Amino acid sequence: MSLVHRIIAACACVLTAVGCRLNAQTPTARAAQASSVPAWCAKLPRPEYAQLERVPVASTWFEVYRVDSGVYAIYEPHQWQEVISWLIVGSKQALLFDTGMGLEDIHAVAASLTKLPIEVLNSHTHHDHVGDDWRFSKILGVDDPFTRRNEGGYPHAEVAGEVKAESFCGGVPANIDTATYHVRLFHIGTVVRDGSRIELGGRTLEVLRVPGHAPDALALLDRAHGLLFTGDTFYEGPIYVFGKGADPAAFARSTARLAALVPGLKKVLASHNVPVSDPALLLKLRDAANAVQRRSVTGTRDGNLVTYAFGRFSLVLPSGS
Repeated sequence: MSLVHRIIAACACVLTAVGCRLNAQTPTARAAQASSVPAWCAKLPRPEYAQLERVPVASTWFEVYRVDSGVYAIYEPHQWQEVISWLIVGSKQALLFDTGMGLEDIHAVAASLTKLPIEVLNSHTHHDHVGDDWRFSKILGVDDPFTRRNEGGYPHAEVAGEVKAESFCGGVPANIDTATYHVRLFHIGTVVRDGSRIELGGRTLEVLRVPGHAPDALALLDRAHGLLFTGDTFYEGPIYVFGKGADPAAFARSTARLAALVPGLKKVLASHNVPVSDPALLLKLRDAANAVQRRSVTGTRDGNLVTYAFGRFSLVLPSGS
């Protein structure tokens, strides 16, 4: 999701106390706290990670957890976005679903987990999901104007807030130049479409287009293993459905599509905060999106945004949507 989008929505969440995740504050708000340690850091590690098998890696930036056979959550807990990228390994090749912030070398971490060739597919092309795409020689993606525009990367001015001191838990990484940090350009070499199948060898991933959060939003379904990778269409926390390219009506349709998969699912694997969620939450997400569309639920307005709280997640939309 874009930095501007997250900051605006975070402000609404904090000011209205609607149950958003604690680290969804603006860096400026965190800087104003009396402690030099951001409040969201005190809530880490999230208890959900204690239930997972941690895999040791050389990196001090990433934490890696095995959540299923051949499936690794590559987590960035030291930065307020709490991005989770997913390495999915078959018998012949591997797929990295997102490459994170680009603050440390995710290629090196992924390569330490498998010796197989690694392809990249992004859940969508907001800056916090494509940061290290440039390190990979084979990138898959949809043929969408939004995607093609974002292939050019993100200049420092658009992502500078991500590297302010108060955006980190434990200090700024030594190798990050906060004055020049940017997301480098990348190139999609192979186009995928809704319904495309990615064969990894003994594991098939189905590509699902789920626009709403972003025009190029994707989910990945591992039907045989009951796994659904949702990107930013679902995660536990405030889900943003506003800004350039966002479409609340399309989002509602996408949530219905994902909810229809619930009977065959064992785990929902998201791209922020909590890695593994109960598939039943997708039913609640569908109902929440429909309630917002029908205007049968009351939200809390702050400026031009309205936040609708639904327990473990909330939806943030423009007023009047």
